[in-house]
Amino acid sequence: MKKTVVFCFGLLSALYILNPTAGIFELIPDNLPFIGNLDEAAAVTLLLMCLKYFGIDLPNIFRRSKADDKTINVDPG
Repeated sequence: MKKTVVFCFGLLSALYILNPTAGIFELIPDNLPFIGNLDEAAAVTLLLMCLKYFGIDLPNIFRRSKADDKTINVDPG
């Protein structure tokens, strides 16, 4: 049940980011300075948290692991 709820939240946030209504449906209008994009930021954050729940950690995808650091430091000798 929990996986289904997390999946639905992720799907809704992805749809909100893709904006299939071409800006007709907005929680906060984008023309308000500084706060207009808070709803999109919240949707991105929710999507990243849902993806992390399923094992896809996008913020750390380009981070090197400890094993990678050991294999890179090769003595050219």
